[in-house]
Order: sequence, then C-alpha cells, then structure tokens
Amino acid sequence: MKVNISFCLFLMISMVLVSSMSHAGVQLWDFDNIGNEKDWEEANGDWAFKKGIFQESSGGEAAMHQIVRGVDWEKWEDYTVSAKIRIDGAGSKWAGLIFRAQKDNHEYYVYYLNVPDNKTEFWVHMAGAWGTRRAVSSNIAAMKKLQKDPIEVDKWMDVKVVTKGTVFEFYMNDELQSELEDKDYKKGSVGVWCWESKASFDDVMVEGDTVTNTLAVDPQSKLSTTWSSIKTRPWKQYFLD
Repeated sequence: MKVNISFCLFLMISMVLVSSMSHAGVQLWDFDNIGNEKDWEEANGDWAFKKGIFQESSGGEAAMHQIVRGVDWEKWEDYTVSAKIRIDGAGSKWAGLIFRAQKDNHEYYVYYLNVPDNKTEFWVHMAGAWGTRRAVSSNIAAMKKLQKDPIEVDKWMDVKVVTKGTVFEFYMNDELQSELEDKDYKKGSVGVWCWESKASFDDVMVEGDTVTNTLAVDPQSKLSTTWSSIKTRPWKQYFLD
C-alpha cells in the first residue's frame, strides 16, 4: 500500500506546528468580558471598560496607566505583547504599551506613540513619582510604512513589543521600527499607558514560553476545522492501494 505523499507532508507540518504551539502560552484581554476587570491594577487616571474596549477618558494626568496581573505574571520573561491602540480626540498626543512591569506600579518599560511628531519612544519608568523616568530613545523615527500611513488621533494602530533578554523589538502595524537594549527589568507584566491624553485599547495579548496559557482553543479556528475534516473523511482518500 502506497501512502499519499501530500498527506504525509501535511501530517509532519501539523505535528511541528502543534509541538511549537504547546511550548508557548497565551493570555488575552479583549474587554468583552466585564469579569476581566479584576485582572487590572489601576495606578492613576480614569479608566473603564466601554463597549468592548478599555478607555482612559480624563486625559488629565502624566503617565496614566493600568497593569494587568495575569496568571503567573511574575514569571513572564521573554514574550511578545501586542495591542490595538487609539489616541482619542483633539489635544491627545501620547499613548502606548507597558511591558516588564514590576510589583511597584511605578516601575516598568513603556513603548508609546507620539502623534505630533509621527514617531515612537521607549522609556523606563522608575520608583518615585508617576512621571519619574528616563529615555532609552525618545526619537524612534517612523519607518517607510509609518511615514505613508502616519500615527493620527482617532485611528487604531497595531502595536507590538518582542522581548528577548535585554533586547527589545518594537513594531507598528507589523513594521519593525527599532531594536533597542536596556538592562533594568528582567521579567514582569504588561499594561496600557497614556500621558495627558485620552486613549482606547483593545486585544491586549501576551504570548511566550514563560506565559501560562489561559486561552481556550477556538472550535471555529482554521486548525480545529482542518483537523475535524481530516477525522471525518474516509481514509481511502489519503492512501492508495
């Protein structure tokens, strides 16, 4: 009996994908479930879940932020954190994504959008006042795609940070903006941030080998659908006499 080569290749690729997925955990906050509010630790600002997004609505303080205390967050080391961010309304200028946040809510990294200059920035916040910080880079120039499709008020942007030891990769709309290094914080949680600006956030997700998986498999996902169709097809379709 001769085995269909295409089917064998499919099985091999599937096994590799499943194996790689099994090592990475995912935690997601899409703000549709009001019960997720308990995961978030407010530092300052006026925050609320509103119609499936997370919003700061006052725009009145420096370094307004919330940090999510996901399952086993103290162990999160090398991971990818991403979110959709929208800076809301005239006069609002800066909002971003927190990573490697410590137990003290003053201590964290933040990568944020700068509307007036169409650039991004990377800062370290430290113990003291909410605005106690130092710049790793306050002038990350926009790459080609971001130059053509700039950061603007009332516009959703996809923001992502990849942490690898002391090196960090920063992405806007899936375009690498910069790779920078800092050694202050080795592990920690994630969060959302804005500076004297109103902002909205959605689909905050953290993924990595040190992240405990809490994301249930979607029965309608492509992987599940494909596997289900394989199980229900006659085996003679995959084997030749």
